[in-house]
Amino acid sequence: MSDLTLAPELSVSEWFNTSRPLSIAGLRGKVIFLHSFQLLCPGCVAESLPQVRRIERIFANTDLQVIGLHTVFEHHEAMTPTVLKAFIHEYRLTSPIGVDQADQHSDIPVTMRRYGFRGTPSSVLIGRDGVILHHAFGVEDDIALGARIGMALAAPIPMATSAEEIEGCAAGVCAVPADAA
Repeated sequence: MSDLTLAPELSVSEWFNTSRPLSIAGLRGKVIFLHSFQLLCPGCVAESLPQVRRIERIFANTDLQVIGLHTVFEHHEAMTPTVLKAFIHEYRLTSPIGVDQADQHSDIPVTMRRYGFRGTPSSVLIGRDGVILHHAFGVEDDIALGARIGMALAAPIPMATSAEEIEGCAAGVCAVPADAA
């Protein structure tokens, strides 16, 4: 298992469409589709975000957690959280969306650097055990992405160890959260 990479934790300055901050560790036991976008990215607006809405619709009755990450690495003044809030409303985006934490020493935000995103749109599929299953730059074919997500969802929920403090996990097993059903 040494060739498997655990997903780095998110570094988010503000959340939208969720009542509480999300974390990779807190979602252990679920499959996570993390997609990175910018509201001024033509490929994100025309292709990636519509694909995310299809994923949300098709996998609505599963324990897939879709998370958007607004990753601003250019035009910082134009893409503020206030503008993002209006964008989320206008494009009717419903999944939780975090604003990637700005880095004081670089134009590249913290989570973008942690995941090695080369630009937007980018996505990462994270398995129930927190391991990165797939990493992509650009928009992938719907069928290929759907197959990857389906295979990840078919994987068994991992056993927890006593040292793990994961929401929904106790006595060596992780239960799918009630709100995922």
